[in-house]
Amino acid sequence: MKILITGGAGFIGSAVIRYIINNTDDEVLNVDKLTYAGNLESLKEIDQSPRYEFQNIDICDAVAVKQAFDDFQPNLIMHLAAESHVDRSIDGPAEFINTNIVGTYHLLEIARQYWQKLDDVEKSEFRFHHISTDEVYGDLAGTTDLFTEATPYAPSSPYSASKASSDHLVRAWHRTYGFPILVTNCSNNYGPYHFPEKLIPLVILNALDSKPLPIYGKGNQIRDWLFVEDHARALYKVVTEGEVGETYNIGGHNEKQNIEVVKTICQILDELQPRAEGNQYESLITFVKDRPGHDLRYAIDASKIANELNWTPTETFDSGIRKTVEWYLDNLDWCRRVQDGSYQRERLGASL
Repeated sequence: MKILITGGAGFIGSAVIRYIINNTDDEVLNVDKLTYAGNLESLKEIDQSPRYEFQNIDICDAVAVKQAFDDFQPNLIMHLAAESHVDRSIDGPAEFINTNIVGTYHLLEIARQYWQKLDDVEKSEFRFHHISTDEVYGDLAGTTDLFTEATPYAPSSPYSASKASSDHLVRAWHRTYGFPILVTNCSNNYGPYHFPEKLIPLVILNALDSKPLPIYGKGNQIRDWLFVEDHARALYKVVTEGEVGETYNIGGHNEKQNIEVVKTICQILDELQPRAEGNQYESLITFVKDRPGHDLRYAIDASKIANELNWTPTETFDSGIRKTVEWYLDNLDWCRRVQDGSYQRERLGASL
């Protein structure tokens, strides 16, 4: 298959591309704007493959996107390009509206027009897979419920609202035009090549520099943690085996409070790279004012993808977080290079 992937230089997108090139015979065109969080170094291990190509394109540039479709002639689209950091969406929602909603619209229309010109066999094979987030469902505080594919949408932040909007657009293109789509909503990803603004890499790198480890509120926010390579495998299964028009929730079966996550990282670092002065990393934990509108709990019911597509995560949180910490310890040069100077691990989204 020929797979056009948007946002393939980002954290999840690069994991998907590495998985496809390393485990299939498919061809990949990576279309990415290369914002601060997109980095081609995440693809070094596969970028010399004759089955891989990169084009520096903004999905809001309809002319360039259409040209990429015409030249590459894809069978499958995996749409991961998005602004994705809640804190940044609080400080500057406009970019999220533009990329996540307007960009998705442009991509849908170009893909639909391309699909309509295919012959019947090619049309039957074509899929548009939209990758989204569990944050569109809102907050599960005070319950033991799990998000299912039928959970009503109740986004809390500009980021999650923009992703909810794009989900609705994608489903509307299926309902109105018969366009063959798939949607996935995933829980919190973690693993190698994660940009240092997110909780786990931020904690690892701050700890190694003996900087404070900032925890929002009391650190009792609960997230379901999904190892990114498990997610990449799930996404490929959905785009190649999923039923058109369906939504699949993808979770790691690993609900953890943020404070648990941070303490686990500290304990692994105490073991693998003890501090020179002998203090434990946990002493660096600092509680800060909570994020505006912060959801307390997300948790995914991933039984549908398990039952229908035979996917389950292979990594437990304990195995995945150890692999992640070890990767950062082995790749500190990558971490320094991907931070272009515009982000110094400062807190974002706290200006209200």
